Amino acid sequence: MMKNKTIVFLLGVFVSLTAVGCKDETVPKPKSHLRLEYPSAQYKTYSISGAGCGYEFEVNEFSKIKTKADCSMEIQYPKMKATVYLNYKNVNNNIDQLLRDAQKLTYEHVIKADDIAEQPFVNPEHKTYGMFYQVGGNAATNAQFYVTDSTRHFLVGSVYFYAKPNYDSILPAAAYIKNDMRKIMESVKWK
Repeated sequence: MMKNKTIVFLLGVFVSLTAVGCKDETVPKPKSHLRLEYPSAQYKTYSISGAGCGYEFEVNEFSKIKTKADCSMEIQYPKMKATVYLNYKNVNNNIDQLLRDAQKLTYEHVIKADDIAEQPFVNPEHKTYGMFYQVGGNAATNAQFYVTDSTRHFLVGSVYFYAKPNYDSILPAAAYIKNDMRKIMESVKWK
């Protein structure tokens, strides 16, 4: 008999506490924003030389560089899940074709792009001339450039993220890498 009273008493306490603790009040979640912080860019000079090519530029120390045999390379940003591809070509009386190919690469993204802004680049001191493209919207790449001396060297750069292109989600990383790409383009020196 005593056991039954104890069980009934404990059951009553449990039901009472549950009723008091489980009120039907909805508390909204506070507004928050994704906080993405990247280290401030520190640049170092990177030189590449090989059979028929030679150039140098400044690159972010935060990135990792993977060179290829044809004087091209990949500049990887593992934490941002992105890679800047630099493709080098020798100019052999084919500057018109190289320019068309670089522009075609950019304008292939016009289907998904909201806009494409062109920014010419001229540095007579280092004999570098080119174009920087900013591609707005959900395109596969949101920044590209080419730089050349128009007689011997031609370099094309583009960034790709390892994620579905959702411009709002990658915006902070894209802006960071876009600044690095601009630094690469502006610091190119031919050897």
